[in-house]
Amino acid sequence: MPGKWARVWNERLPGVPLTLTQVPAAEAADLLLNGDADAGLVRLPVDRTVFSAIPLYTEQTVVVVPKDHLVTAVDEVAPEDLDDEIVLHPLDDVLGWETLPGRPALERPATTADAIQLVAAGIGVLVVPLSLARLHHRKDLTHRPLKDAPESSVALAWPEAATTDSVEDFIGIVRGRTVNSTRGRTRPQPSVQEKQEKPRRAAEKGGARRQQAAGGSAGRGRRKGTGGTPKNPRRGTPRRGS
Repeated sequence: MPGKWARVWNERLPGVPLTLTQVPAAEAADLLLNGDADAGLVRLPVDRTVFSAIPLYTEQTVVVVPKDHLVTAVDEVAPEDLDDEIVLHPLDDVLGWETLPGRPALERPATTADAIQLVAAGIGVLVVPLSLARLHHRKDLTHRPLKDAPESSVALAWPEAATTDSVEDFIGIVRGRTVNSTRGRTRPQPSVQEKQEKPRRAAEKGGARRQQAAGGSAGRGRRKGTGGTPKNPRRGTPRRGS
């Protein structure tokens, strides 16, 4: 989806460059607050006192396993199917487990990427949102949906104090608005001087209309006033004697 949105942006605003930057989920908020990015796809929840956010979708949760693992024989995995498995729990986990299924590893991997390497080495399995399984895809690994598991929701977020026209344009693209739509664009608020001048302009406009109407009546009156001139100048002329 980010690639699609970037293509639409480049078509509509070719003079304004849009750069997509991939960052770990834990670093996205700081990147936005520091002004290093204008808006970002972040995982909920976010601090709504600081960020504006538009929820976009909730991801499916999957378990990543080697291609020859037993769970690949089913279309969907239940948490109890992992009771005998070492389930890796990286420090950058985004699912927020209350109780992780399976058996814990002796140490938690630092990152999801590190956990993927351990899965490939046959040390355990990993439960992640579908997008992370696709991001770290390997030919020797596969994944299956895991039911009754926590889910991760994704939102478009930006600092509330930095809602620029460009951010509004990007929001419109994400929401699928057409190029002619102005919904979401921040309308400029009138200044104090404009607020004070508005009644005066309305009064002047009304006065001009009244004056124009009065002028039309006067003109018609003058035309009526010339009615004393005979239409036929010969009418009323004395006849000559015979």
